[in-house]
Amino acid sequence: MAVGLQTGVPWVMCKQDNAPDPVINTCNGMQCGKTFKGPNSPNKPSLWTENWTSFYQVFGEVPYIRSAEDIAYNVALFIAKRGSYVNYYMYHGGTNFDRIASAFVVTAYYDEAPLDEYGLVREPKWGHLKELHEAIKSCSNSLLYGTQTSFSLGTQQNAYVFRRSSIECAAFLENTEDRSVTIQFQNIPYQLPPNSISILPDCKNVAFNTAKVRAQNARAMKSQLQFNSAEKWKVYREAIPSFADTSLRANTLLDQISTAKDTSDYLWYTFRLYDNSANAQSILSAYSHGHVLHAFVNGNLVGSKHGSHKNVSFVMENKLNLISGMNNISFLSATVGLPNSGAYLEGRVAGLRSLKVQGRDFTNQAWGYQVGLLGEKLQIYTASGSSKVKWESFLSSTKPLTWYKTTFDAPVGNDPVVLNLGSMGKGYTWVNGQGIGRYWVSFHTPQGTPSQKWYHIPRSLLKSTGNLLVLLEEETGNPLGITLDTVYITSQ
Repeated sequence: MAVGLQTGVPWVMCKQDNAPDPVINTCNGMQCGKTFKGPNSPNKPSLWTENWTSFYQVFGEVPYIRSAEDIAYNVALFIAKRGSYVNYYMYHGGTNFDRIASAFVVTAYYDEAPLDEYGLVREPKWGHLKELHEAIKSCSNSLLYGTQTSFSLGTQQNAYVFRRSSIECAAFLENTEDRSVTIQFQNIPYQLPPNSISILPDCKNVAFNTAKVRAQNARAMKSQLQFNSAEKWKVYREAIPSFADTSLRANTLLDQISTAKDTSDYLWYTFRLYDNSANAQSILSAYSHGHVLHAFVNGNLVGSKHGSHKNVSFVMENKLNLISGMNNISFLSATVGLPNSGAYLEGRVAGLRSLKVQGRDFTNQAWGYQVGLLGEKLQIYTASGSSKVKWESFLSSTKPLTWYKTTFDAPVGNDPVVLNLGSMGKGYTWVNGQGIGRYWVSFHTPQGTPSQKWYHIPRSLLKSTGNLLVLLEEETGNPLGITLDTVYITSQ
């Protein structure tokens, strides 16, 4: 089908060794110089379509930091093995604004790329790769028109030589050992650092070594404004719907993804439970397909639980204090993005799957549903929608499902602007009606630190004065600890 479109440009197929002619099979990964089997036809070039400079980070897991040395080594090796093209994924990081981040992926996307989330140079990656590219470019004639030969220089040392003539050649000298080694190449000694490749554009002089990093700098944040004045914040409490408040009904538990249809992260599940037992407490056991579940009984939060990127589903068990008579039980199920890969995506599910109270199964009975929150429906995060509800003065941050709003002026200058949400829990942020993305500061990495606490506000969204900031806090984060910061580069 693709070839039949007659686009006039070659088609590539990633990670498919058996791509049919004339489609070009290509490599994705971090070590294509080692893992790629090569083109499946002699008339196809060797292409590396995704060289992962990092990997997307997910909430609750350790960020993957790929070194500049490792990236440079694998690029040099791929070129040395007759590679024709390397595409970095990503070379420029970005931001998953609004709700576009996939399941459990943090709002900052590939911030560890050579150009970070804000477009700032991230050293040493950017500078080291720049020097690598210059060295490879200086070998262009030999690489394009020369004949490649490869041979051993030692037990774990190799030479890849591209010779165009007796006086024009380029060499890549590789050392795969974990220690420095001195080798002889064309009767000249060369010291090769551990796990590195030296590039010799003239087969004599080393122009670049992948393990020798010179470029350095650091990124820093400078606080410009503290939102620590309670008088400047206004509060709106999201209503907890009961079964009687809902219009969508079913006699079973519905899947959240197919019910919400990507219009909101949130779906309310509600039902009524009549209790006339003498038990002071009952045990609730809820099984969820993910991602987050908050349980309310008669309007009061009784428990919360969430899954993770690796283990999405979970069971929440909590003790309940039921009143004698009719009880309103409501579950707020929240997704943190939608699945982004894998087979049968159309069959993926989320939300509440089964429920038992004191051993009694309530899965198949009358349930009421509400897609989204009232504040979302009224768009109270916008200037016009904000007036549709009654905002109150800030007294405390102990209640879940609370909306907060304030205003601020843009910092002077051109440095990127970020919100430090380190004092918050989990929720969502808007600036001037634009979704800045999900935050989940309370879901820590194994090292006990937030997966992300600085959230990018593009200056293009800001006015000089009177910018509207609105947050929806699912948990009990404290907005008085929020700061508005700017990002800058420091020299080392």
